[in-house]
Amino acid sequence: MYLRQFHLSSADEQAQYDLHENNPDDSGYRTFLSRLADPLLERLPANAQGLDFGCGPGPCLSAMLEEQGHSVALYDLYYADNRELLTVDADYDFITATEVIEHLSQPMDELRRLWRLLKPGGYLGLMTKLVADADKFANWHYKTDPTHISFFSVQTFEYLSQQWDSSAEIIGADVIIFRKPL
Repeated sequence: MYLRQFHLSSADEQAQYDLHENNPDDSGYRTFLSRLADPLLERLPANAQGLDFGCGPGPCLSAMLEEQGHSVALYDLYYADNRELLTVDADYDFITATEVIEHLSQPMDELRRLWRLLKPGGYLGLMTKLVADADKFANWHYKTDPTHISFFSVQTFEYLSQQWDSSAEIIGADVIIFRKPL
């Protein structure tokens, strides 16, 4: 159930995001993002075209992928609101959303849209913390961020795999890569 009255206003939400220090020159941040970048790079064809969905104010993952010869378009509701990149006419070899989907009020709608934007054989790379179980959720630090309003588990991605006739490869504690069937 979507209850907007319990969510931050757009201005308050952006103010929270403005506090993040996601500097592309920060080696620690690059190491963090490499948890998705490295396995994705192992799968991508040369000169792939992608979309960084929710790139933030200092796009770093896109820079890391571009350094390896790929092209990356940027979309972010607050920092790169290029809605034309989300049209049905777009077709990407890959789409990434790192630490984004937990912020979405209608995550299934957005995930379906991203899936439609992928070419057959394309990759959807997600990074989000996963709920382990109900007991751990009760004391989970991740849910205390007021911008985190959607939460996911391994079972969520197994469900999406079935819906999309795909498979979800879960890498480590928080990286999920789907491949769209050919």
